Amino acid sequence: MGAPLVTCQSLTKSYSARPLFKEISFSIEDDEKVALIGPNGSGKSTLLKILAGLVEPDDGSVVKRRDLKVAYLPQYHSFDKTLGVHDVVLASLKAVEGDHDETGIMSARAAATLTRMGFNDLDLSVGTLSGGWIKRLALCAELVKEPDFLLLDEPTNHLDLSGVLWLEEFLRNASFSFMLVSHDRSFLENIASRVIELNSFYKNGFLSVKGQYHDYVLAKEEYESAQANEQKALASKMRREVAWLMRGARARQTKSSSRIKEAGKLADELEEVKFRNSQKLAAALDFTSSNRRTKELVVGKGISKTYTENGVSRTLFKDLDIILAPGLKLGLAGTNGSGKTTLLKMLAGKLAPDTGTIKRAEGLKVVWFDQMREALDQTITLKQALCPIGDTVTFKGRPMHVASWSKRFLFRPDQLPMQVSYLSGGEQSRIFIARLMLQEADLLILDEPTNDLDIPSLEVLEQSLDDFEGAVVLVTHDRFMLDSISTHILALDGSGGAEYYADYWQWQDNLGKKSNKKENRPRPSRPELAVEPEQSAVATVVKEEIKTKPLSNNEKRELAGMESKIAAAEEKVIELKKSMEDKSIAHNHVKLAEIMQQVNHAKDEVDKLYMRFDELEQRK
Repeated sequence: MGAPLVTCQSLTKSYSARPLFKEISFSIEDDEKVALIGPNGSGKSTLLKILAGLVEPDDGSVVKRRDLKVAYLPQYHSFDKTLGVHDVVLASLKAVEGDHDETGIMSARAAATLTRMGFNDLDLSVGTLSGGWIKRLALCAELVKEPDFLLLDEPTNHLDLSGVLWLEEFLRNASFSFMLVSHDRSFLENIASRVIELNSFYKNGFLSVKGQYHDYVLAKEEYESAQANEQKALASKMRREVAWLMRGARARQTKSSSRIKEAGKLADELEEVKFRNSQKLAAALDFTSSNRRTKELVVGKGISKTYTENGVSRTLFKDLDIILAPGLKLGLAGTNGSGKTTLLKMLAGKLAPDTGTIKRAEGLKVVWFDQMREALDQTITLKQALCPIGDTVTFKGRPMHVASWSKRFLFRPDQLPMQVSYLSGGEQSRIFIARLMLQEADLLILDEPTNDLDIPSLEVLEQSLDDFEGAVVLVTHDRFMLDSISTHILALDGSGGAEYYADYWQWQDNLGKKSNKKENRPRPSRPELAVEPEQSAVATVVKEEIKTKPLSNNEKRELAGMESKIAAAEEKVIELKKSMEDKSIAHNHVKLAEIMQQVNHAKDEVDKLYMRFDELEQRK
């Protein structure tokens, strides 16, 4: 382990009366690749700006290694569209090293950086670049400074999947240290060597875990369980102390003053643990299904779409057959411009195909989550945004006061009179989801729903989509969500081709990209086995009791054969998913529904085997 690059000492920062973080202290070592995560509003972006020297902390200090070169990549970039890419990168370099380049060395460095990052035309105008290439240009403008420590704020936001994969590969092989903020769990799993979560739930204001993202998930579960047990133990001890303090007057005269003081400290300690445990919240997202029993919601046969731009025609997809039925979760995959949003508009009835037919169930109710989001009036209050008329909303047929409704989305009562313009991007996204949840739906169409949502909100959104009884069509660059939610994938190549796959990883393997990713990716099913926080204390006691029981001979034989059973059960899931590739099945809603049910049963069997394996291993 090298010497620390940066050391944070008792950092504190607040905005208005709301503290972001208080007295946090940690160091970043040389060669570390740090993922900084946490709920919206926990201060992640602010902490990056403090480390970059752009914002001063209210208290505490940042100590940097002598001559440390730090670069900062913000979420949003504003470049002069009339400039060439070389001009942008050279100007960034001159801003830190001076405006003189008589020898042309800085110009050569700018050119070399652009070439290394995939820019073949150094005179390319900024105005011609897509969002993904703008992000790549912004990265060039920081890398040309040759930093020792790079800070990146949401670098994957608004990138398409190919852009995310490119950035992931680049950072995995980076020779410099970095700290980045991201909510993309697969991205974090594949690049991070350390995860830091900012959250007042933790005693020190954060949790730091060496290792990959899945190591952090396991460490967090252990911490939650330990803290729940701590609260239970303190509460039990406090009850005994209260009983002692409430004894008769004669006994009170002889009570030890030191013990009375200790009881007071115990009460404060218990309140502190209770408060921290109360900070572990997640938005209560729950879409409203219409419970329609129609077997076929949308049926498309032989649909095609061609676009003509500047006299050049391009076929997005042709002769595509698609059936959407209740319970179906279809993930759309493909690069930007491959036709995903066009297909979504067709399924929703907003755009007609050039050829083929699309038949929708009568009175089909479609709820659309648009990646561009509807324009929120920034001048209205949060209360008006959540409840435009009166003080009550109707959710699933029941009235609910706006104060209770806002709590489902992690808004505090004191935020209700606040203008929307003062809310973060993630908070504004939750307003949009709240509006959609009030609408009954047969079909949910989600176009990049993960933008600006924190990881706890993503996990709850995934559970809500999994439980939704209608059909779901999902477009997202979040590989974890795409794989864990989708019952199958429809991949568009943007040149007329469209193929069905069992999951995201099968599509990637078919493209010949990173065929070893599947073995290294985080397993979507395993987090479902995690103990709920409120159950963790009880679960720990049960586990302790289980450990005391020795294995019988039959159980020893069962444990010896458990790995082969799990392998066979997982292979069955894979085989069932592969069978869904068959077009005769993918386009037959009856057969598809049967196989989907078999897949779910097979997954349940895998989970049961893992739980049994864990139990036997602990007792051994």
